[in-house]
Amino acid sequence: MEERLERIKQILHAHQYKLTPQREATVRVLLEHMEDHLSAEDVYLALKSRAPNIGLATVYRTLELLSELKIIHKINFGDGVTRYDFRAEGAKHHHHHLMCLSCGLVIEIEEDLLDQVEKEVEKRFGFKILDHRLTFHGICELCQRKGVKESDLTQDAFKKIPVD
Repeated sequence: MEERLERIKQILHAHQYKLTPQREATVRVLLEHMEDHLSAEDVYLALKSRAPNIGLATVYRTLELLSELKIIHKINFGDGVTRYDFRAEGAKHHHHHLMCLSCGLVIEIEEDLLDQVEKEVEKRFGFKILDHRLTFHGICELCQRKGVKESDLTQDAFKKIPVD
C-alpha cells in the first residue's frame, strides 16, 4: 500500500498538487477497499472515525481530482450512485465488470479481452480508441444455482442498466 501511495503522491506532484493529510486519508481508504466500489459517501463514512475533521465536500473534491488524474475511475452501475475504482497501474484500458441483476454482485475482469475488437474498429472506422468500458449485466453463478432465471427479474432490475 505504501508503494502505491508514494506513486500517487508522485503523480499529484507532477501535476502541481500536494498529498495533503485529507487526500492521503481518502486514498488510504480507497486502497484498503480496492476490491470494493466505494461511493463518496462510503469513503466519507470510513474516514469519519479516523479523521473526523474531513468533510464530505473534501472527499468529493479529492475523488474528482484523482479521477481527473486518471488514478481512479468513476463507475456507474445503474443505481444512481457514482462509485470509484482504482485504475490498474500501467494498464492501457479500464478493466471490465460483470454485474448480477438479481443480487447486485459485481465481479471484476482484469484482463482486457477486447484488443482484437479495438483493432477492427480502428481499422474499419478510422477511429483511434483511447479507452473503453464494458459491463456485462446478467445473473451470477450463485443466483443461477439458486434457480434465478431472467423471467424472475423485475423491471426494476433492468432499470439498473445504465443508458449512456
